[in-house]
Order: sequence, then structure tokens, then C-alpha cells
Amino acid sequence: MPDFSLIVLPGSLTSGVAVTLDMLSAAQVMAPRCGVSAPTWRVLSPAGGPVALSMGLTVDTRPLPRRAGADSSVWVLPGLRLADTAQLAQHLDNPCVQATAAAVRRHVAAGGRVAASCFSVFVLGLAGVLDGRRATTTWWLAHLLQQRFPACRVDADRMVCVDGPVATGGAALAQTDLMLHLLREHGGHALADWVGRVLLIDARAAQSPYVVPQALVAGDDFVSGLVAQIEARWPEPVTVSMLAQQAAMSTRTLARHVQRATGKSPMALIQSVRLRRARALLEHTRLPVEQVAAAVGYQDATALRRMLQRLTEATPRQVRRQRLVAETAGALSATAAADLGDRSVRRGPRH
Repeated sequence: MPDFSLIVLPGSLTSGVAVTLDMLSAAQVMAPRCGVSAPTWRVLSPAGGPVALSMGLTVDTRPLPRRAGADSSVWVLPGLRLADTAQLAQHLDNPCVQATAAAVRRHVAAGGRVAASCFSVFVLGLAGVLDGRRATTTWWLAHLLQQRFPACRVDADRMVCVDGPVATGGAALAQTDLMLHLLREHGGHALADWVGRVLLIDARAAQSPYVVPQALVAGDDFVSGLVAQIEARWPEPVTVSMLAQQAAMSTRTLARHVQRATGKSPMALIQSVRLRRARALLEHTRLPVEQVAAAVGYQDATALRRMLQRLTEATPRQVRRQRLVAETAGALSATAAADLGDRSVRRGPRH
């Protein structure tokens, strides 16, 4: 029995499938250096045969087992392509998705383990394996996951959640974080660290730094207006009571509106808006941390540091360093590309 079973569906994200296979392949090469067994895997789908991924590429698969049996492999479901929330119900009604959910239900009931990221977390919800468990998914679908599967405890701030035999990851490329976790469980920290270093993958604990508040409230004019109010009041601190008063409603009614639209509390929405602005100032200006904190309504730099640490597990210095590293890498890549192009021009075409 292989260690991992990669489950693909029509429309599975090409990047998610590819990065899963690449990370498993890298782990297979690095495992001997760590003194652990090399991971093995298979690729499955509901019907077997060639399956078209999101960008038209196809992958050969074997059929999912139709009956529960002894299966010690971890079933891994990468994300599926979803253009907008309007497609959600259509995707969940798809016979392939329904068949996969049924197979997942049997697998977990027989003692198996599953892992999914992005939209595929909804497939686990259909299977009933999220009931009573904590899970994450891509941040812009989190409130819909909570609405559709109220017995699940959704924690959209986390990049990876593990609860019993179920592991879930955030947005599409949180598949890398999910696989690092699974490889760590398979071969220990050394193996996961090797794979991360070889493929240049940084472990990330939170999705919070990537949340765009305006995207969270897209389609909800009321909550979009709240975001605009929060931004318009900078650097004045904004409270939930102030927003409720401006909207001529109680704080409880306000909370219901915000929770329904975003899956967050009003205070969490305020913090998300402030945090995104603070990160932008840290990344794109040389303002001292004290001035950044004041610009987004925090009393002092300590308050900003605490909020960054709690929601993103990063310090202001780390935020700036990450941006600098990204810009430096981009500049080096551009220089190398320009140099290569210049040499190609000088040498002329080969015949």
C-alpha cells in the first residue's frame, strides 16, 4: 500500500496537482539522506483513466476503491478551479465530486486519513468528516464553508488545520504547506525541511497576511461600506460601537450582518483592514513602526507588534525583510534575464 493517494477530479488545479507530485518526488530523493523511508504514492480519480486538470493538461489515474477496505495511505485532495462563489453549488452537485465525497466518507470511517486544500475542503464537508472538527479553507470561501457545514469549526486564519484524521489547508497554494505537514508526519522535521529548502518553500502558519478585506465583502454593499468607513477614519481608532451607531443599529445586529457576509466578527473585520494597511506601510515605506501604528489607529508600536504576531506570527521587521528578499530576488532574476538576452543578441541565432 502506498503512503499517499492523490485524488484528482476534472478541473483539479494544475498547480496543486503538480506541486504535490513535485514535493513527493523531492521527498523520495531526500529521504535516504534523512535516514527515513522514501514516500510512495498513487494517483486516483472516481472513474480512473485520463483526467483533465484546470488548464487542460491530463493525468492518468486509477479508479477510487468502491468499497471500504484496509487503506493506510493518506488521501490528498488538491484544490479545484472555482471562478466565483456562484459556481459553488454547481460544483458540489457534480457526480464526480459526489462520488469522491462518498469514497472519502468510507475511507475515514474505516480508519483512514484525508487531507484537502482550498475548495476541496468542501468535498470533505460533503463527506461529513468535518462535523465537530476544526478546519480551514481559502479565506474568501470560509464563511460559505461555515454556512454550508455549520457543524464544522472554521478557522480561516490558519494555513493548515489538523483535527484527528482530517488535515485541511487554506487557499490553492496552501497545498505546499499542507504537503510539508504531511511529509513532516511521514519522515520527520528533517525530511520536510530538506524538501522546503530544495524547492524554496517557506512554511507559513497563517492566511491573515493575504486576506483582502474588500474581496471578503464583495457583493455586500453594507459591509463594503463598513470597510470604507474604517479606512476613511484613519488614523482615528474605530470601534464596533462607532460602526453600529453610524449604521443606526445595535452592535448585535451589526455583528449578525458582518458574520453572515464575511464569517468574521466586526472587530476581526476592523483588525483585518488595519492589518492590511499596516503591512502595506511596512512594505512600501521607511516609516518607523511607531508612525505606522499611529497611522492605522493603534495606540503604540507595541499594540501593532502584538497584533501582527497574533494574526500572522511575524514581527514588523520580518514583514519588511520578506518584502526586501522578494524585491531582491526579482531584481536578480531580471538582471540575469537581461544578461542572458543580451548575450543571445550578441551571439545571434544558431543554425
